[in-house]
Amino acid sequence: MHLEHDPSAPACPNITFDDFLKVDIRVGTVVAAEVHEGARKPSYKLLIDFGPGIGERKSVGQLTALYSPEELVGRQVAAVVNFPERQIGKALSQVLTLGFSDDEGRVALFSPDKTVPNGSRLF
Repeated sequence: MHLEHDPSAPACPNITFDDFLKVDIRVGTVVAAEVHEGARKPSYKLLIDFGPGIGERKSVGQLTALYSPEELVGRQVAAVVNFPERQIGKALSQVLTLGFSDDEGRVALFSPDKTVPNGSRLF
């Protein structure tokens, strides 16, 4: 599947509400961030705390253009927590951290504008 980054692209085909509920998007707080050494594209390895129900999960994200590791730690982010784990280079990614492309193709993170409890689900 190719993700469309063109803001003028049309919407995807309609889905049902039940289809939407299958995608488990939760908020968590980044507790650690470090450069993913040896990655093909510049990226970070993140450790994200999703609260007691899900716990801490690892993610790999191409966030180096807009964020330093220090800026990421303590920040709340949204992620899909029910995708299968994926090996990205030498790192295991357990969740898909969500973001949007800016005009230059850099990833800007998707996060709540107010602090919410870790593990809160997007609805």
